[in-house]
Amino acid sequence: MIVLKCSGGFIIKLSNKKLLLAAVIVFAALLVSLAWWGLLANRQGGIPQIETPIIPAQENESKDIPEEPFAASVAKRLDTPWALGFLPDCGIIFTERAGRIRLIDAKGLLPDSLLTIDEVAHTGEGGLLGIAVHPDFTRNPFVYVYYTYRNNTDLANKVVRFKMQGNNLLDEKLIIDGIPGASIHDGGRIKFGPDGFLYITTGDAAISNSAQDKNSLAGKILRLNDDGTIPANNPFPGSPVYSSGHRNPQGLAWDDIGRLWATEHGSQAYDELNLIEPGKNYGWPDIRGDETAQGLTGPVLHSGTDTWAPTGIAYFEGSLFFAGLRGQSLFEVIVDEKPAFRRHLDRNFGRL
Repeated sequence: MIVLKCSGGFIIKLSNKKLLLAAVIVFAALLVSLAWWGLLANRQGGIPQIETPIIPAQENESKDIPEEPFAASVAKRLDTPWALGFLPDCGIIFTERAGRIRLIDAKGLLPDSLLTIDEVAHTGEGGLLGIAVHPDFTRNPFVYVYYTYRNNTDLANKVVRFKMQGNNLLDEKLIIDGIPGASIHDGGRIKFGPDGFLYITTGDAAISNSAQDKNSLAGKILRLNDDGTIPANNPFPGSPVYSSGHRNPQGLAWDDIGRLWATEHGSQAYDELNLIEPGKNYGWPDIRGDETAQGLTGPVLHSGTDTWAPTGIAYFEGSLFFAGLRGQSLFEVIVDEKPAFRRHLDRNFGRL
């Protein structure tokens, strides 16, 4: 099953022979990481490092990519659903950008929100964005959210943690604050990696040079312990920054050998799929597309003059799937010696 949120305010699930047990696209993809969590926990030497290939963004029908999945509605009449995660009982906990945290259980969508965060500033692209469930939820029943708020007259972003008891979210704890915000480019994806750390994407908050500013949390991918402290083995000692040079990354996923992939909104098209390695600089605003510069890392795949507006991403059986807002499609990329690229659900459900 693949779960997608759509611009019409509903959530759909997709299924076919290949996608039957697929992870969630767009949001949490926790089932993907859990499937190989134990394997990676025992792997020595961390995430494998490889030379990043540049793959042209051309559709390739030569691969054995299966037939179009069918879609069925899971929840309707939602207000801009943005991110979701799975609970151990297979419940789906998700955010609505206006500030509500909601739940779909075995009986369906609960009519009332679990929590409304009044501090959320739902303006432009900002609001209540990412959500993540602690990977060891049975012992640590924590839910994490990323949201935009007003810090005096300025917009900013933060990540907070709640303890879940029944259908109540209690004991709010600040995980990280001081992430620059704006009406555009707020990033906002949060996910736990197979290493047990919490990864956070941040946008450049409409100030492009902040992505290259080592003292700014804007335009970065961050990595933290589950309590908000900084891991001792982060690439920059004492800093939550894991990678830099990002414009507006909004998707994170790990493949079956532990490599981290991220989707990123480009400038005037040139959207990106990046292979993220610790300490690397991904070039914004100095390079884009096929441009190169010393010390900067280009994308594995980019859209050229097309626009995908890519958001959430998940990995399943050798393919990366990511959703498109303006692209209004579910994109599939097989990354191997002869990569293939294909659209699914092309403009069937609006912005995904």
